[in-house]
Amino acid sequence: IGGGMCVTFLNALGYSTGASRIEEDRLEFAKEIMARAEAGNVKLHLPENVVIANEFAADPAETDVMHVGDVPDGWYIMDIAPNSAEDFAKALTTCKTIIWNGPMGVFEMPKFSHGTRTVANAIAGLTGVTSVVGGGSTAEAIEELGLMDKMTHVSTGGGASLEFLEGKELPGIAALPDA
Repeated sequence: IGGGMCVTFLNALGYSTGASRIEEDRLEFAKEIMARAEAGNVKLHLPENVVIANEFAADPAETDVMHVGDVPDGWYIMDIAPNSAEDFAKALTTCKTIIWNGPMGVFEMPKFSHGTRTVANAIAGLTGVTSVVGGGSTAEAIEELGLMDKMTHVSTGGGASLEFLEGKELPGIAALPDA
């Protein structure tokens, strides 16, 4: 779990996440997911270190790499750190199916695209793996990196993709029998 989503999970673990946006209404859900994973002996991967900036900008005055527990007040988590990106890439080598929804950082800003690039290239280099990429931002990153043909499936519908995986009825699909 990286990118914006990891901020809520890190906060649920008690880490200070600086000025980064936390989905307050999802904190309990994040705790529930972590508890279920632990009960099922499933390892959830979160970054150990992150790239932070003193402002949410493409070229902030200051950036640093810090342990997730050391993010200062007023600073923003902008990306997963290079060593965390490598940890994610290594963990992916054991997967047979990869469902990726959401970039690993603010990839639209070149200074904060390393995590997304590392994970995308790692997935693209795997063989015998089913890789499903969901979400407009992630699809955009895959396209910018020229890796569309290396993924099994790419969808710009991130929320719809996740709802489909949850087994929810999608209005567009439900309407097909009546067409």
